[in-house]
Amino acid sequence: MINPVLRRGGFLPHPRIVPQALIIAMLAMAAITLTACQERGAQSAAQTSADTSPPVATVNGVPITRDFFEFYVKGITGGKSSTDLPAEQRDAALDNLIRAQLVAQQAEKDGVVRDAETQHLLEISRLNVLQSIVAERYLKDRQPTEQELRAEYETQVARAPHTEYHARHILVATEPYAKKLIEQLDHGANFADVAKRESMDSSKDNGGDLGWFTPDHMVKSFADAVVRLKPGEYTHEPVHTEYGWHIIELEATRDLSPPPFDSVRQRLVEIVKQNKFRAYEDELMQKAKIDRKAARPT
Repeated sequence: MINPVLRRGGFLPHPRIVPQALIIAMLAMAAITLTACQERGAQSAAQTSADTSPPVATVNGVPITRDFFEFYVKGITGGKSSTDLPAEQRDAALDNLIRAQLVAQQAEKDGVVRDAETQHLLEISRLNVLQSIVAERYLKDRQPTEQELRAEYETQVARAPHTEYHARHILVATEPYAKKLIEQLDHGANFADVAKRESMDSSKDNGGDLGWFTPDHMVKSFADAVVRLKPGEYTHEPVHTEYGWHIIELEATRDLSPPPFDSVRQRLVEIVKQNKFRAYEDELMQKAKIDRKAARPT
């Protein structure tokens, strides 16, 4: 089982910085898609840029240039050029771009690109790509120091759960029915047997056994109820969540040890870089003229 420290919010960076190798293909396909948004008709994204390389194909008169094709191949192969690929793979890559260009042109004909939702999706893609590129460039000369990594490790360890719980539960649709089952448990019914017979959850086949977990991986009301129990106890009042009404029995607890520093070093590098870029974004926010309107529709 993966140590929960590695799956906590602090180890999930925000905003996500996508490495250059992972955004190349995204950029390429975004450019193909954005072709359809050009008011000038069937004019490719490559034609509107400084790309003057010869075409490797034309699609209804729209060129797919050599540089653009190599850019796409680099993205989908992790840095290889088209000459490094077998002919079959090279042809398949070009076929992908041709098909994408055809679909983009058809989208223009069908009016898809003028839909509001399509425009929103394209704009979100553009913002994500630009944010990733700016982040990578900004962080190029701002690599985390050993001291920064150690400090972040201590921060993450302090935030992480220190106890893991092993519990069972019974899930039913209504509070009154949950209370009836609690009465059965109070009179000596076996928790696992009742779970197998009555629970709506898939864990019923295992007697309601949820295995080991940390509270941060459960719905808050469920987690709050678990941490109040002692091993061998069950909730004497039903616990409500979005899934229904729960009766929870705590089997055992155990201490969690943080992962060794070296085993999470790369993850820490990512987090520190995220924090640095977030600080840069904060600077931009402070310098910008921002007029916030109510986010909720009036």
